[in-house]
Parts: sequence; C-alpha cells; structure tokens
Amino acid sequence: MEQSIDSNKKPEFAAGTDPAFIPLPGLAAPVAPRKTEPESEAAPETDPETAPELDEAPEAAAEATDAEADAVAGAEGAEDGPVFEISDRRGSIRVAREGVRFTLDDQEADFDWSEIGAVEMNPARFGRRFTVTVHLSSRRWFNAEVEAASRAQLKEWPAELDTVLDAYFEES
Repeated sequence: MEQSIDSNKKPEFAAGTDPAFIPLPGLAAPVAPRKTEPESEAAPETDPETAPELDEAPEAAAEATDAEADAVAGAEGAEDGPVFEISDRRGSIRVAREGVRFTLDDQEADFDWSEIGAVEMNPARFGRRFTVTVHLSSRRWFNAEVEAASRAQLKEWPAELDTVLDAYFEES
C-alpha cells in the first residue's frame, strides 16, 4: 500500500462534507451596507389636490375597521365546533375546523383536512408524552409530541381528540 507523504496536497472539501465551504466567491450574496437616511424636521407640505383625499381618509379607516371587526367575528364564528388544543413549554397540537396545526418553538406546520389521510395518536405507556401523527395522502407523515402535566391528564387527551376527529374528519 502506498501512502503519499507530500504535504503540498490540500484536501478538497465539497459542500456535502463541509457546510461552511463555498467553492466560488459568487455563490454567497454580498451583504449590502445599510443606508442611513437623514431625518427631516420640516413638516410635509400638503398639496391642494390631495387635500380632499385626506378628508376621506378617516371614513375609509372607519370602513376598514368595520371590515376587520367582521372578519374577526367571522373567525370566532368558525370556532363553533369542538377544538382540541394541548401545549407544553415547547410545542403545541391544535385540531380544529381548519385542520391540524403542530407548533414547535418558532416553527409551525398546518395540515388541511383535504390533504390528511389519517391521524394517529399514541399516548406514552411509560412517561407523560402524547404523540399525534398526521399521515398525508402523499405517503408522508409528520408527528408532534406534547408532555402532559400529569398521567391523569394524559389519559383524558385520547378521548378528547377522538371527539374532535369524529366531528371534522368525516366531513371532508
């Protein structure tokens, strides 16, 4: 077996083995310096042509506020059915009319009822972890775990989730 003793050869790293390696300088986008804009202390001048629009702005704002209030009321009306929502210090699982939502730290995954093929739950036999797995119709699956405060609470969650799944899963 031959071994090279030549120290002039440098090992070549590929992006697959060294994530910090950038083979060409053009691949990394240069960071643009931030431009600071001087603050003008002069008040903006009003144009007489736009003055009537300024008078209409409070009315438009009032109409927009009414539309937002209607949207909030509509969203509250959408929550008429049962909702299953559990959470711990890091994650949460929510099953409602919209579908299933998993949250872990700052990441969220939303699944609509039309794309869900099956929902599986698995309370821990030993411990306090409750796992919900969503199987999509595209043969992919995603799961989320939540830690219960007590074993008694862990025993209640499967029955609560069953009632919510019965209400929404058969509708779609």
